[in-house]
Amino acid sequence: MSRLSLAALAALPPTVAKPAWDPRQVGIGIVHLGIGAFHRAQTAVYSDDALAVEGGAWGICGVSLRAAEVRDRLAPQDGLYTAVEKSPSGVRRRIIGSVREVLFLGEERDAVQARLVAPSTRIVSLTITEKGYCHDPATGKLNFNHPDIVHDLAEPARAQSAIGLLVAGLEARRREGTPAFTVLCCDNLPHNGVLVRGLVLALAAARDATLARWIEDHARFPSTMVDRIVPATTGPDIVDNDAALGLHDAAPVMHEPFRQWAIEEAFVSGRPAWDRVGAQIVADVAPFEAMKLRLLNGSHSALAYLGYLAGFEFIYQVAAQPDFALLTRRLMGEEVAPTLKPPSGVDLVAYQNVLLERFSNPALAHRTQQIAMDGSQKLPQRLLGTVRDNLVAGRSINLLALAVAGWIRYASGVDESGQEITVCDPMAVAFARVAAAQRGNPPALAREFLGLRAVFGADLPADPRFASQVAGWLSALFADGAARTVARAVH
Repeated sequence: MSRLSLAALAALPPTVAKPAWDPRQVGIGIVHLGIGAFHRAQTAVYSDDALAVEGGAWGICGVSLRAAEVRDRLAPQDGLYTAVEKSPSGVRRRIIGSVREVLFLGEERDAVQARLVAPSTRIVSLTITEKGYCHDPATGKLNFNHPDIVHDLAEPARAQSAIGLLVAGLEARRREGTPAFTVLCCDNLPHNGVLVRGLVLALAAARDATLARWIEDHARFPSTMVDRIVPATTGPDIVDNDAALGLHDAAPVMHEPFRQWAIEEAFVSGRPAWDRVGAQIVADVAPFEAMKLRLLNGSHSALAYLGYLAGFEFIYQVAAQPDFALLTRRLMGEEVAPTLKPPSGVDLVAYQNVLLERFSNPALAHRTQQIAMDGSQKLPQRLLGTVRDNLVAGRSINLLALAVAGWIRYASGVDESGQEITVCDPMAVAFARVAAAQRGNPPALAREFLGLRAVFGADLPADPRFASQVAGWLSALFADGAARTVARAVH
């Protein structure tokens, strides 16, 4: 079978949408660190739409930081790939052309650095997941003991971390008299622009205080909120897509119909016409961000941990269970929504109803274990900020505590049938050590997990209300299992 490429676009069937502009004629203006599925199903799609309506030199150079696989899949097909929208009403496919170059840092460092320094590069965006920022999730501060940061301080010219690459790129632009670029974080982090700015300035200051001041004065770090459910692409997904295209596409991405992108208007030297294709350009992203992180991501995590423990592989299967659906509705309505100040014109009840519909989409096979990854990095912004707000206000944390207990039960590494759980998390070794020492003693297990300050800080473990409720729910999960415990919680 021939491979998808610019030359093969004409061979696509009419049911597959193609770029409404010529990718060969578009210059590169964005470097994107972390060219994974989410970027290709969300922000790169917005860029593709923007190029269609307004053009401009806003093509994307995608940079893979850890592995060559994405480059090796995309480069032979001229950066093209299929975005596959799945819903109960059917499947829609379109070819995305906004990614004009793909590089792998491990083999093309000089080319990556050249792109970062090039005056034509006006935006450097990121989707590297929470753990990619080398920070302490509980405090938001740069972790100077992180191996990548230790390396980048010792060898700044060969940075391994995204933060190190940003500092190196900005340092070179300062040295060469090139204007700074805009750093656009598109990961699920609270106040993500402010946070990344702080991390970049901290690393820069550790190297050169003058450089840190230059970055502070000249670079911009707008905050964003991104929202689209993007499950991992499977082998059968690729086979089905190839059959629909009549060509081989090694890198399709699956996604739901819904998408949202709120962006703070704070750019050094322009941006694509994202606002003309559905993105919301706003003065303050915080209300959008809190609403999404706490309602969608918090509920998603709760469903992932408890649903996996109950034996469900996919989120739509969990959401179809009446007790789990009621848990989600009550968690959002009773414990999360009271902490929020929604953006103007947003109906929070309607938003919650839409989330339940999105979780229940049977066409989207989003694995519970995919969402369960990296919980130590996700819990602080998805669940624990809400816990803190409710503790201060004297409101219920009952279901939030159950969700946290679900994470601890999952992270302890053994499921309800006694089988090992593959726990993918930067702190997995610490989890395994705690679980081995406290196996068979849920209260002690809860106490030791809550003592992980990088996740819970110093305040939450010391709060008897939070600690006792988590310990109680964890004991119930071990004694009765997730399904019976969820039923008890909602009835």
